[in-house]
Amino acid sequence: MPETAETYDSATRSNRPLAEARELWRFRHLVRELVVRDITVRYKRSFIGIGWTLLGPLLQMAALTVAFSAIMRVQIANYPVYFLAGSLFWNFFAQATGHAANLTTDALELSKRVYLPRSAFVASAIGVALVNLVLSLIPLLLIALATGYPPGPTWFFLPVSILIGAAFTAGVGLVVFTLACRFVDVRDTYLVLLQPWFFLTPILYPKEIVPEKFQALMRYNPMTYLVEVFRAPIYDGWLPGWKTLLFSVLAAVVSLAVGWWFYASRIDDYAARS
Repeated sequence: MPETAETYDSATRSNRPLAEARELWRFRHLVRELVVRDITVRYKRSFIGIGWTLLGPLLQMAALTVAFSAIMRVQIANYPVYFLAGSLFWNFFAQATGHAANLTTDALELSKRVYLPRSAFVASAIGVALVNLVLSLIPLLLIALATGYPPGPTWFFLPVSILIGAAFTAGVGLVVFTLACRFVDVRDTYLVLLQPWFFLTPILYPKEIVPEKFQALMRYNPMTYLVEVFRAPIYDGWLPGWKTLLFSVLAAVVSLAVGWWFYASRIDDYAARS
């Protein structure tokens, strides 16, 4: 007898989050193809190609070093490494979540033709951002060497930092992606919200200079801890403190759990109404 085509019925799935996780794993090859496609398309007609990933952080670092070291008189030892270590992680987070919101059109169009888990698009957005983050570590390494901050053993902690940050980013990306499938203006709104969030995170400045009445904004901002977990092994040369690491892991776990539950319980309904 000929094999029957596999059908998908969301109403028959009792444990949606677990079932969606299985589907994402089953379609992991699709995630890989989407990552390759996005990277290829991004650099296909670029004059220096993937070099923009290396040049961009250097230009941004040079401009902000002048602004904050000279104009604003903020004195931080080896400010280029301090800023770049924090901004690279922020760029990864902003790029991954923003790109996830922009992929809703592709996800909806393809899902009308063939079944596929839409979470694959969020995973691909994170995959592309991870590739760019790893490449961006090259100019960071060069600047660290040039300014007398050679890599030490603590740099081996970076995979752990990246894993924690990727989990938190995935949770936020799933929420943004799911909402963007239903409400078109979520994409633009989210990009606007990223701007104040960036300035409320101690990337350009040390959190110690923030007035006491605004310290609560630092304490309740999960990105404060996530940035520190990424920056401490690079800039300070030591592992993040246990409290910082604990809050980061907690934020990542909660973000991923809430994001996955929200996606699994809402995506079919939102997509059907889009």
